[in-house]
Amino acid sequence: MRILISSAAGARLVRRIRSYKHTSLGTTLSSCPVLSVAFSSQTFQLDIMAASCMTKAFLGSSLAKAVPTQGKGNKQVTRASIEFYGPDRAKFLGPFSEGVTPDYLSGEFAGDYGWDTAGLSADPQTFSRYREIEVIHARWAMLGALGCITPELLAGNGVSFQEPVWFKAGAQIFDKDGLNYLGNSSLVHAQSIIATLAVQVILMGAAESYRANGEAPGVEGLDSLYPGGPFDPLNLADDPDSFAELRVKEIKNGRLAMFSMFGFFVQAIVTGKGPIENLQDHLSDPAAINAFNFATKFTPSG
Repeated sequence: MRILISSAAGARLVRRIRSYKHTSLGTTLSSCPVLSVAFSSQTFQLDIMAASCMTKAFLGSSLAKAVPTQGKGNKQVTRASIEFYGPDRAKFLGPFSEGVTPDYLSGEFAGDYGWDTAGLSADPQTFSRYREIEVIHARWAMLGALGCITPELLAGNGVSFQEPVWFKAGAQIFDKDGLNYLGNSSLVHAQSIIATLAVQVILMGAAESYRANGEAPGVEGLDSLYPGGPFDPLNLADDPDSFAELRVKEIKNGRLAMFSMFGFFVQAIVTGKGPIENLQDHLSDPAAINAFNFATKFTPSG
């Protein structure tokens, strides 16, 4: 694009553009070779020679900063991911969140909707620790929820289990025949709770140590939360935009799974049944079999 203006105005324009600093990005154009200037006796010719550089200065840095990629991939993050990150992301009160979201929740991390009414994450170190704990618990909850409902679903479709209800299954290890995985003694045949506990402590302790340190035998320099590399065999995180979106999906599904597991615990205590059986009972008579009616059983009556 070529602009013809007077030499005096052009000189002022050049100084202003080169010293311009984007208010939200902290990015200047002084080091960006975007301007080619040519003078004549009556006109000042300003050539915008590298529009892509200006685009990167105004947008690229913001997007890369808003969605950190941990060094994965080489594609520029697009605007699609910005709905989940940064100051313009969706917040917990929607359009009424203005002035309510604390400053320390800037939208840098996945799943940040600006809600911290108790101020638990005001301290950066505490925030970092809580964020790591939440992600790890979310992943376990997703696996746990799947493990709670799958045996019941399979048992209802003809697969034989010693005990398909999740909170009763572990007690099978004390039976004379022990605990057989999927009812097959040739897969896992556990008979000693002490041996099972020792193996679990060793294997899980080693895995957690490797995760926290970001390295394992033959593998180094991994992120403690999003290691990638050999733990991403499908290369899902190679595209930074997809990686940013997948992190949001993971934490949202993980939060839902944590609530689900809490519900499974309460159901087990109150009804003594598994989640699938509880669901079937509720669907058979929604008005009579629901959480409210079970809760009122514990209300003192006069």
